Amino acid sequence: MNHINITQLVWLILLSLLVSTTACNNHLFMQESSIENDIYSDNKQIVKNESSSITSASSGAPASPADSSLKHEQKSPASDIPAFTKPEETNIWYRIKNGFQLNDYKDHKRVAAEIKRYSEHQYYIDTVIERADPFLYLIMEQIDAREMPAEIVLLPVVESAYQAFAYSHGRAAGIWQFIPSTGRMFGLKQDWWYDGRRDILASTHAATKYLESLHKRLGNDWLLALAAYNAGEGNVRRAIRKNKKKGLPTDFWHLDLPNETKDYVPRLLAISAIISNPEEYNITLTPVLNEPRVAEVKTSRQIDLALVAKLADISIEDVYRLNPGFNHWATSPDREHTLLIPVEKETQFLERLAAIPEKQFVQWKRHKIKSGETLSHIAHRYHTTVKLLTKVNRIGTHQIRQGRYLLIPVATQSLSNYTLTSKQRAQSRLSQKRKGQKQIIHVKDGDTFWEIASQYKLQVRTLAKWNGMAPGDPLKPGQQLVLWTRQTSPAQSIGNRLPASTIRTIHYTVRRGDSLALISNKFNVTVKQVRQWNKLPKNRFLQPGQKLKLYVDVTQQT
Repeated sequence: MNHINITQLVWLILLSLLVSTTACNNHLFMQESSIENDIYSDNKQIVKNESSSITSASSGAPASPADSSLKHEQKSPASDIPAFTKPEETNIWYRIKNGFQLNDYKDHKRVAAEIKRYSEHQYYIDTVIERADPFLYLIMEQIDAREMPAEIVLLPVVESAYQAFAYSHGRAAGIWQFIPSTGRMFGLKQDWWYDGRRDILASTHAATKYLESLHKRLGNDWLLALAAYNAGEGNVRRAIRKNKKKGLPTDFWHLDLPNETKDYVPRLLAISAIISNPEEYNITLTPVLNEPRVAEVKTSRQIDLALVAKLADISIEDVYRLNPGFNHWATSPDREHTLLIPVEKETQFLERLAAIPEKQFVQWKRHKIKSGETLSHIAHRYHTTVKLLTKVNRIGTHQIRQGRYLLIPVATQSLSNYTLTSKQRAQSRLSQKRKGQKQIIHVKDGDTFWEIASQYKLQVRTLAKWNGMAPGDPLKPGQQLVLWTRQTSPAQSIGNRLPASTIRTIHYTVRRGDSLALISNKFNVTVKQVRQWNKLPKNRFLQPGQKLKLYVDVTQQT
């Protein structure tokens, strides 16, 4: 036997203790990691790993990653969730999934086909989530208040892909795609200053109210209510009556509805199935905080949107992205408005707003009336309305005289700084380079837009838009007008250099009685443009059911 001296024995004991301690520490680390993993994997957690990002509250912009001007703060979900806090308390996708009420239709062939289509486009899902991020909590609050299925929060994905400036061939606008008449029916104001169909808060209130009423009138059947939201209640009722006469089932799946509607409801169910179990479809959902991302701030008077941006310390473009209902440089002068601003800016905004007298919400200018001027001329010059001028100055529409003064509200900054206003768009068009031959003509005494457009075989509206004017604006002798005698590419002819969020591609189905003239007038484009975009021969008539592609500026539609 080998003998071990005392020194060696001591070293062996110390080494044994060190190995034992290290093993215990490793085992403890594995246990803690396992507990942490259990916390984050609870209920099939959507957050895949700590490298996933959450957009910051100040990022609330309905824009794709490619065109958003808002800054995004990259965070680790793990750092935002307190220890032993379940992820569903902070991630709104769990709240949405837990609120689903519609039956599981994922195996229905029409739903399965839509699931396959969506699940193959991860980037599309990412883009829609980024657009929806600032508004999901706000919309879920309204849906929960009405005890409606949480699937409804996903309806704007089908309607508009959560694009606030979305515009359809049926003249529907906003994320909920209201047509003008239905919008007015549910209290959405639409005037020169403002279009409530694009207002996120107002349109959500109107949409949920409308869906709730359809649900009640259609036998408390949500699938029929959704179909009616798309196709109209009358069409759904006619389909139900038709099936009753034939002794056929009257549920959604058996009704003879327009093809668009037959796809519409399955698309919502497909999106819901993916949200319910994204791993099954190899989809990753970007986490969205289950807390307010925007604050609602009321203003009692007309306020300059540049002032809003300054008080909230955000860009003017961000103001428009969060409040897409505003058409021009300020809110409407004759009503209270609710503005959406990043929630972390609310306290600062309110404090700064309270320190400013209401008379300073817009700037004022004294205008001396000149010979021959009318209120219409003056309103156009200062980018306001006749109605506002008469109200502010307490006069009638014809009570102005040369030499007297008018008090006029004006923008605090150059109109070019107010993105997505009609003035800024007009200036963009005027300076835009187009393919074809550019001509400068001088207006002669007695000339009108109609006569000049006819001479050059142009649409009146197109000629006016090229010059940043309206067809009804008067022309002055000697005035210069720019026109283009040729246009080629669709993007150039509709204005590719305009803000990307105002131009939309419309896929229009020709109806009985349609003509190129009717369609071009409806969408404020030219017949020549429609022909070029669709490569239509001059001597061929349109056929019902024929598909046309149009490129329209949504802010020029009424």
